[in-house]
This record gives sequence, structure tokens and C-alpha cells, in this order.
Amino acid sequence: MNRDQFIRHATRGLWGTRKRDAALELRGAIEDKIYRHQLCGLSAADAERAALRDLGGGQGELKSMRTHPDHLRRGVAAALLRHIIGQARQRGMTRLSLETGSGEAFEPALELYRRRGFESCGAFSDYVGSDFNQFMALRL
Repeated sequence: MNRDQFIRHATRGLWGTRKRDAALELRGAIEDKIYRHQLCGLSAADAERAALRDLGGGQGELKSMRTHPDHLRRGVAAALLRHIIGQARQRGMTRLSLETGSGEAFEPALELYRRRGFESCGAFSDYVGSDFNQFMALRL
């Protein structure tokens, strides 16, 4: 699925300005991630896959996702998460883990992850738990 097909798929069911705004935010998020990763020497194709890190042994890590404050609560993060979970399944992963922050500011993201089936878990990979982070995983 190319970038435009993904954006059309992710914004299905939305209409008017809500659809336009979500599509613009998705396109911006993808282009921003590509730009940031190209600064590190990755190709555009590799940068598009950078939100999903292969940890080996059937395990993957969901990397940083952020939605611009002007586009919160419009389904953008849910669409990106759905896409990344689908990509993890296509790549044969059986578990998808993530590290996120703690506190009130992270509650909307935590609720999104819980709605998609993520559950709390211990630290994974080379992460170390602290009072400021937490870990979640989804069995695929």
C-alpha cells in the first residue's frame, strides 16, 4: 500500500473538513518522520517503516507517535496505530511492544492503546523502567 492509498484507507468514514484535516495531518506526520529519519541517513522507504522496529524473534516495537495539537481527537493516531499493527502482522510479528510516558498528559494515548488491546507489561529490549515511563504489549 503506498502513502496515498494508506491515507485514503485511514480516513474512510470521515467527511468534509474532518476528512481533509485528518488526511493533512497524516501526510504531515509521514513526511515529518521521513525527514527526521533521512537526517539519520535512512532512505524514504526505510523512514516510512521506522515507526515499527523489528526486535527479532517475532517481536516488534512501536516507536514514537505524536499528533499535532491542532488535530487531536480526530482519529489520526488511531489510523496510524491500525496501520502499524497491520504492518507488524504482515511482517510475521507475534508481539508488538511500546514504551510510553506516565502521568495525566499520556492518558489519551494510553486509552488508545488499551482500546486496541495493548496491556501493561515489563520493560523490554534495552529499556529500563522508571517512575516516568511504562510499557505495554499486544499479542498479534
